[in-house]
Amino acid sequence: MSDTNNQYLTFTLGEEVFALDIASVREVLEYTAITKVPRTPEYIRGVINLRGRAVPVVDVRLKFGMASTQRTVNTCIIIVEVDLGGETTVLGALSDSVKEVMDIEPENIEPAPRIGTSIKADFIKGIGKHGEDFIILLDIDKVFSEEELLQLSGTGAEPEAAA
Repeated sequence: MSDTNNQYLTFTLGEEVFALDIASVREVLEYTAITKVPRTPEYIRGVINLRGRAVPVVDVRLKFGMASTQRTVNTCIIIVEVDLGGETTVLGALSDSVKEVMDIEPENIEPAPRIGTSIKADFIKGIGKHGEDFIILLDIDKVFSEEELLQLSGTGAEPEAAA
């Protein structure tokens, strides 16, 4: 039986394939209208209405220093749960396309490469190998700094009530 800890949702940003632990992913939405929120960082595209709740949407390409996401028929919003100081915050991550859920066994995951001290790459959980392809495994809780998540929470993202 497959262990769910090895399951990742793969998605693309440009030519690169990234993956998120399936446990942090709530759902995948088609691109929908995003309401711009004034005076937020450029990578925060705005908020969407998710069943009556304002959820901030982040352009992950901008966050990673790439060109901003251009809307295509494949553009998706991945709804993820991020841990912010012990509280769960829900946000949307814009991606060029969502590929599939796949199993990546621990033996096929290498630690994130050390790129140098000036580049903060602790949000990379590791590099997964799938056939000949490399998949960059992201730690969604570390993609955003605490300050950034606090800014996001100011855009209407409310912490989840403890269930």
